[in-house]
This record gives sequence, structure tokens and C-alpha cells, in this order.
Amino acid sequence: MDFQAGILRDGNPMESLEKQLICPICLEMFSKPVVILPCQHNLCRKCANDVFQAANPYWQSRGSVISGGRFRCPSCRHEVLLDRHGVYGLQRNLLVENIIDIYKQECCSRPLKKGEHPMCKEHEDERINIYCVTCEVPTCSMCKVFGSHKDCEVAPLQTVFQGQKTELNNCISMLVAGNDRIQTIISQLEDSCRCTEENSEAAKQELCARFDALAAVLEEKKSELLQRITREQSDKTGFVQGLICQYKEQLEKSSRLVETAIQAMEETGGAAFLMVRPPNLPPSPRWIVEASKGGRLEKIEHGYESMDAFSVSLDHLTEAVRALDFEPAEEDEEYFDGEEEEVEE
Repeated sequence: MDFQAGILRDGNPMESLEKQLICPICLEMFSKPVVILPCQHNLCRKCANDVFQAANPYWQSRGSVISGGRFRCPSCRHEVLLDRHGVYGLQRNLLVENIIDIYKQECCSRPLKKGEHPMCKEHEDERINIYCVTCEVPTCSMCKVFGSHKDCEVAPLQTVFQGQKTELNNCISMLVAGNDRIQTIISQLEDSCRCTEENSEAAKQELCARFDALAAVLEEKKSELLQRITREQSDKTGFVQGLICQYKEQLEKSSRLVETAIQAMEETGGAAFLMVRPPNLPPSPRWIVEASKGGRLEKIEHGYESMDAFSVSLDHLTEAVRALDFEPAEEDEEYFDGEEEEVEE
């Protein structure tokens, strides 16, 4: 504790020192023995034991078979871990105890100054020395005898003081224990939140991997079907291109026959006319008809260019993909079964 800094900030060194020697649990000056926590804060051993017992209700006593325990420092919330000796295993702060002894000796040796003890507002010369139980306010003896509290029930001030301070101390211990439980719940909730985030990321990665695998299968199947269509296209277009070449040759031959026939029509002499004819054809006008017959070429059937045979229906797959959903876990199934039973009942 920084005693010197507190003394320099306050005009009265003793008052500043007293503030440094107040226990954060009982709000009184530290009582012997004083224990020092691992976080360097101090507590009365009794207060530390009260906080420890509140945070560890199943820890019975010193020497119990239950080993160790924990509680949080009321000043900084640092978690204090104790061994099987409990609070008795903490180190005593002898320096603070010696300072308290010196301070008490100094306070006892000082004369009591006017104004240090609360005085009654109605009777300025009377010190407040009793407590009005009816009105729940401290007052003086004159107010009880002659003043506004003469018909009220009163009690010794020190008795009420000790009783309320003990009650406040118990309330503080309960609050500290409650804070420890709340902090434990907060830690559990934070752990749950962190685990939820980690599990969600793992589930997302697994889902993405499954959909990527499905997409790879679809892509592979699409490539296979496209290759089949390409092969069929190549076969059909190759056959048609061959027919086109044959028909072009037939057209060219027929065109030459027409030219030969036109030349024959231009001959005026009978002998010359009859001599105009292609080889290996009869000497008559029918030679052009015979030459045009040549060979019979193939034809394609009606609808030859159609590719309807390669139509694929994906409606059922589309519906199946749209119907994809997460499978319920076993716990969820049991929960749903329980709900159905309740509904039936």
C-alpha cells in the first residue's frame, strides 16, 4: 500500500493513514492477524475466511478432506487460489499489523478535540450517544428525556452500531460470494459463446466442403454429357458435309452436260449434230438424260439435325437440392419425441 502518497495528498496524516488501513470487507480497521493476498491487497483474516466460506460452501473446516478452494479479491477481483489449509495458508502482513498498533497508540494518546464526535443539532452541547429504534436515527439523551424522542424506544448506540456493522459485514460477504458466482456464470457463458463460434466455423467449413464436392460431381457429369453431344455433332455434321461434297460433284457434272447439250443445239449440220455426244452414250438426244442419271446419292432423313435425344431433365435434382436441410441430432429427435408425447397427452 502506498501510505506516503496518501499522506501527502491529505492535510491530516493520521486520517490519511486510517484510510489506508480500512478493510474493504468490514469497512473497519484491519484486525489481527492481517493476511496479504497474492495480488498484494490486505484483508482481515476473519473477513477473508467469510468470503472464502461464502464462495466455497462445501469447504467445511481446516483439515477437511476437501483440498483447496478459491475466491476473488474484493478490491481487484483477482482470483485467489488456496491450498488445503484455506485462509490459514495465506501469509500474514506483519508490517500492516505493526502500523495498526502504532496508529492505535497514537490515537489513544491524542486528546479528543471538539467536533470529532457528532453533536446533537437540537442540543449543541450534547453528544449523540443513543439510538432511537422507533425513528431509526442516532440521537442524544436530552432528546430522549425532553425532546422529540421522549416517547420512542431507544437502545445503546454501541449495541446498534455493532449489530448493524455485523449485519453489513454479512451482507458484504453475501454480495462478494454472489459476485463470485456471477463471475463464474459469466465465464461459463463466455466459454459457451467461444465454443459456439468455433463449432459454427467448423460446421461452415464442412458444409462448404460437401457442396464443393457436389459441385465437382456435377461439373464432371456436365463435361461427360457435353463430350457425348460433341461427338454426335461431329458424326452428323461429317456425314452431311460428305453428302454436300457428293452433291456438288453431281451438280458440276450436270452443268458440264448442259454446256455440251447447248453446244449440240448450236450445230446446223446433221452429221455434226449427231456426232456431238459424250463417250459411251447412245447417239440420240436421250444421252443427256442417261448421263444425268449417273448414280443415286443418299439423302438425310427428316429430323436428322435434331438433338432432342440429348435432353436432360434436372427438375428432380433441383427439387432435391432445394429440399436439402440439416439432419436433426439425436438430442433434437428425443426432444421432438417428447413434445409429440406431451401433445398427445
